[in-house]
Amino acid sequence: MVHMRDPNNQLHIIKNLKIAVSNIITQPPQPGAIRKLLSDVVSGSQPADGLVANVITAGDYDLNISATTPWFESYRETFLQSMPASDHEFLNHYLACMLVASSSEAEPMEQFGKLSQEQHRIQHNNDYSYPKWFIPNTLKYYVLLHDVSAGDEQRAESIYEEMKQKYGTQGCYLLKINSRTSNQASDEQIPDPWSQYLQKNSIQNQESYEDGPCTISSNKNSDSNLLSLDGLDNEVKDGLPNNFRAHPLQLDSSSDPSNNIDGPDHVKSASSLHETKKANPGIIHGACLTLTDHDRIRQFVQEFTFRGLLPHIEKTIRQLNDQLISRKGLSRSLFSATKKWFSGSKVPEKSINELKNTSGLLYPPEAPELQIRKMADLCFLVQHYDLAYSCYHTAKKDFLNDQAMLYAAGALEMAAVSAFLQQGAARPYPAHYMDTAIQTYRDICKNMILAERCVLLSAEILKSQSKYSEAAALLIRLTSEDSDLRSALLLEQAAHCFINMKSPMVRKYAFHMILAGHRFSKAGQKKHALRCYCQAMQVYKGKGWSLAEDHINFTIGRQSYTLRQLDNAVSAFRHILINESKQSAAQQGSFLREYLYVYKNVSQLSPDGPLPQLPLPYINSSATRVFFGHDRRPADGEKQAATHVSLDQEYDNESSQQWRELEEQVVALVNKGVIPPNFHPTQYCLNSFSDNSRFPLAVVEEPITVEVAFRNPLKVPLLLTNLSLLWKFQPKDCSGKNDEEVKELVTSEPEMIGTEVISEFLINSEESKVARLKLFPHHIGELHILGVVYNLGTIQGSTTVDGIGALPGCHTGKQSLSMSVRGRQDLEIQGPRLNSTKEEKTSITYGPDRRLDPIIVEEMPLLEVFFIHLPTGLLCGEIRKAYVEFVNVSKCPLTGLKVVCKRPEFFTFGGNTTALTPLSPSASENCSAYKTVVTESTSVCAALTSSASSVDFGIGSQPEVIPVPLPDTVLLPGASVQLPLWLRGPDEEGVHEINFLFYYESVKKLPKIRHRILRHTAVICTSRSLIARATVCRSNSLEDEEGRGGNMLVFVDVENINTSEAGVKEFHIVQVSSSSKHWKLQKSVNLSENKDAKLGSREKGKFCFKAIRCKEKEVATQSSEKYTFADIIFGNEQIISSASPCADFFYRSLSSELKKVQPSAHTEKQSVEDAVRLIQKCSEVDLNVVILWKAYVVEDSKQLILEGQHHVILHTVGKEAYSSPQKQEPPEMEPLKFFRPENTAVSSRPSVEQLSSLIKTSLHYPESLNHPFHQKSLCLVPVTLLLSNCSKADVDVIVDLRHKTTSPESLEIHGSFTWLGQTQYKLQLKSEEIHSLQLKACFVHTGVYNLGTPRVFAKLSDQVTVFETSQQNSMPALIIINNV
Repeated sequence: MVHMRDPNNQLHIIKNLKIAVSNIITQPPQPGAIRKLLSDVVSGSQPADGLVANVITAGDYDLNISATTPWFESYRETFLQSMPASDHEFLNHYLACMLVASSSEAEPMEQFGKLSQEQHRIQHNNDYSYPKWFIPNTLKYYVLLHDVSAGDEQRAESIYEEMKQKYGTQGCYLLKINSRTSNQASDEQIPDPWSQYLQKNSIQNQESYEDGPCTISSNKNSDSNLLSLDGLDNEVKDGLPNNFRAHPLQLDSSSDPSNNIDGPDHVKSASSLHETKKANPGIIHGACLTLTDHDRIRQFVQEFTFRGLLPHIEKTIRQLNDQLISRKGLSRSLFSATKKWFSGSKVPEKSINELKNTSGLLYPPEAPELQIRKMADLCFLVQHYDLAYSCYHTAKKDFLNDQAMLYAAGALEMAAVSAFLQQGAARPYPAHYMDTAIQTYRDICKNMILAERCVLLSAEILKSQSKYSEAAALLIRLTSEDSDLRSALLLEQAAHCFINMKSPMVRKYAFHMILAGHRFSKAGQKKHALRCYCQAMQVYKGKGWSLAEDHINFTIGRQSYTLRQLDNAVSAFRHILINESKQSAAQQGSFLREYLYVYKNVSQLSPDGPLPQLPLPYINSSATRVFFGHDRRPADGEKQAATHVSLDQEYDNESSQQWRELEEQVVALVNKGVIPPNFHPTQYCLNSFSDNSRFPLAVVEEPITVEVAFRNPLKVPLLLTNLSLLWKFQPKDCSGKNDEEVKELVTSEPEMIGTEVISEFLINSEESKVARLKLFPHHIGELHILGVVYNLGTIQGSTTVDGIGALPGCHTGKQSLSMSVRGRQDLEIQGPRLNSTKEEKTSITYGPDRRLDPIIVEEMPLLEVFFIHLPTGLLCGEIRKAYVEFVNVSKCPLTGLKVVCKRPEFFTFGGNTTALTPLSPSASENCSAYKTVVTESTSVCAALTSSASSVDFGIGSQPEVIPVPLPDTVLLPGASVQLPLWLRGPDEEGVHEINFLFYYESVKKLPKIRHRILRHTAVICTSRSLIARATVCRSNSLEDEEGRGGNMLVFVDVENINTSEAGVKEFHIVQVSSSSKHWKLQKSVNLSENKDAKLGSREKGKFCFKAIRCKEKEVATQSSEKYTFADIIFGNEQIISSASPCADFFYRSLSSELKKVQPSAHTEKQSVEDAVRLIQKCSEVDLNVVILWKAYVVEDSKQLILEGQHHVILHTVGKEAYSSPQKQEPPEMEPLKFFRPENTAVSSRPSVEQLSSLIKTSLHYPESLNHPFHQKSLCLVPVTLLLSNCSKADVDVIVDLRHKTTSPESLEIHGSFTWLGQTQYKLQLKSEEIHSLQLKACFVHTGVYNLGTPRVFAKLSDQVTVFETSQQNSMPALIIINNV
């Protein structure tokens, strides 16, 4: 703290006084040098690496922002220090001059005289316009510098005495330094006293120094809080956040707290100054100074300040004040008085144009207005802000009156600063003063440097008052095209103002940071530009402003690349490419090329490093599919390979479930009806729908294909070259133990795992495309597929875009084709979300997905199946013979070959009788698929019978699983077998997909894989052919009865429903056969003359056959599974229906029919009484009809003969059955009824039809009778009533002969005939007994009579309740009575 007296003799305290000492340079600094200096200061000041950024939370944003901006503060200090002195203000004019001479000079006193004259010449000679001096009477202070280690101390003292005589004790000083030699200096380490005051970026350091007299001028400059404006180039501000390295002769504010000045600075000798300037920064300064010397230097500065400088300033202020005050009363205003006193001449007249010109008005140095300004500046320097403000205010008015705008602006600027710095803030800060000053400097005076100083000062003042909005507006106003560095720094400060507001303006902050980054970039400040863009990126990221993000990332990438921060550059370019870009195709192409170029440079730095992760193209990992096995062979002529599984098939949940069921069915059969607990369905293709929780098994030497789904998000095509899978393999030796080493690289072990490489893979713009990559395992072990590796490049034809040139070395045209980088992308598949236990439901956990981690197991047999002459279109029921070839393409034998199919009625390999049919495909072309025998024409009507068992045709308990009849049941490696295969077109028309699953095992039992499967889906299109309906009813005739039990009539209707699209001309029914355990067809009843039963389009044929029971002994000797086949032939060839393939298809359709019927039987109530069951049995008949036909087809002007068979299965007497399932008509909608269902027990009474078939009745009588009524009025006719019991139980029968009279008319209708004798008979019929009852009918008139009037009632003997129901014959028994 320093004291001085103000003009009113009041004590005035100066705090934190600082003295700036600098060398005299007579040339003003060059603007270019100043610009370079400022640029170096900014680039040299970067944020510290360890600096913890402030986290500012504003709304949704959490921003990391540097708390301080040291580069801006350095810039501001250096800018203020390097401002050239100007004529309109005196703040940085020199106040005093130190004249220094060494005691080692021959004549030091003479030297002082010379220095004094030199200074006078520089100040008062018009040749020198620089430097500027505060007042004509500059204080001179004489310093004798004595080197203790080298000089004579006594001589120095004597010279000092002489100096005191001449200059007075107040005006001179003896400074002793260098108390030790440089040799001693190395022994004792004393800190470098000058290091913190060396200003590396000083203008003086950048200019050459004149040899000759060394004049040191000192400018007094002080500042309590904010500001300190000093001589030429060095200023220090104390109140601002930074203390800067300053001039070597600057005062130190903190070195000696014991002094009454707050830290006087060390002042260095002139000789030392020269050394400093030319020395390297690494050299230690002041090495010969001891601590005593340090104290002496401090003492010297204090003496100079207290005894020389401050009294001189005090005196000058008082003189100026006295001059002003003494003239105050002469005029109304202080201004006019001073004007008259100082100038004595008129102010030159000014035109309007001159006013607007900066140099329009120049005051002479002694002008009274300038004296006021000088006094104001001096008061300001010694912190007398009240007095300074009033002087500035007064001067401002006068300058404005004179239209001296430059002077007025300076006065306004300093008045505002003084007002702000006044103690206790006597008056508010006049911001409008500053605004006017800035506007004047900028617009009228065209002086941007002064305008900038104004803005820097005003912005700091406004920020200190938290007026951030005004500060930001001010800073933005001064950005212009003339200086990119200044604009960048001011925009950045404006951005910080926006973020520091009470409610932070985040987007404005980000926008101005981008602008600042752009200007930094133009100014060549790459690091600062990068930092600004990165800070702004925090705001723009992830907010959907994709174009802004792209621009920022692109710039960050460019700047990082220029600064050789290659990883950052790569990361920024990567972001542009991986976000869904909305850029144009050309722009994207440019981004991609820049990215590739930068990436190439990165990869060249570390060629042996790990492969980098590439951002393009996108990979949809979850859509990755893995296929185990060989590709399907294409069809070869008539040979068609099994469809099996391939990557071309779409996943279908329903069909995969069907395959699974088929596999379970065959596995259960092989394992005696039980599925083993460790069974898992075979999966050849793994995808996101399959169960991937277990490690899949792959067989050695069989390829593994991985389908990777790529997507190109860009509008430019991508070219991937040398694309292959990346894997890791852990081999096992034959004993199954893991080897220690883990072999990882693709290229290293081709003998372990072969890898397929796709040389070129092009993905067009915005295209999704799959690549199928193969691995060939040659060794057992554990394989892990990690990802894909490829070269990413783009193709020719893209140019530079939107005026953004490509980076150096990244040219368009042909070289862009070769621009590619090698990298990898990993395949990481997230497993399914777990949701079974409570913990899993409450947390989000995912199961494993192991589709890319197959275990390679030992060799297994591999089956290939080929179909020969397999048709794609058939008529319903058509039989066609094809061949199937089984080939073992592996090196292991296979066995246990089975085929399982949900539609076993569709195909057969033939039964045990197969050997009789032709074997080779060529031999069978013109032959029938059936086994036939030529017949004689005599046996046309009679049936030819034969028998066969279903066991012969492989119909076991599981008809769907069919063993394939391999010779020796084994297929050796490389062997192939051809077997015949008969197909029958399904009965429903349309397209049928029929799934075959071939199951086979290895001869050698392996622990990991028990069996293998092969799938085939046959697609058959069937078209309509025939439909057959059949009914069976009891025959009433009693002639040629064989045994008991009666005959049946079978009516068969066959209709041609073919619509001729298959080119069918007509159908011939060649044979009708029956197959049953108890019944057989005996003969055809209504055979017409035309033996060939031809049916044209839409024609219907009716057939009637007589069926009889098989002989008892036949039934007894045969096992229950034996069926009797009877053939009724319409042609001259018998098809043996009990042989393959006719019987095969019959049995298969029978078993599938029974499967359909069975479930309904279970639904019936089990407690049906035995009686009812017995009654039901009477009406059951298990007669099955097989209709064999030929169709004549014209195709390509050739006639073909197709053959086929239809089955009608008859269960019940009198019930019509169909050969194909009938479409159910949907019932009509009924109105809703609301009622309470009554809980009625299901009646177990048999139905009327069942009871009516219990007893069969037939009447035997003469058809016509001639009776002479005139001779005998009564005609008696004997009638035999034949009753036969159809059931296996005893039946009580009541025959009632009374006419049922409902009305008198009915008698007349019946005709008057009566039964004679008993009117009612009661009798019991034993099981299947036939009883004849002799009756007599009596007639009185001629006429036609119906004898069918007896009513028959029946009940089972052991039943209490009588199920009596009328046994009405359907056929009327008519008798004709004639009169003779």
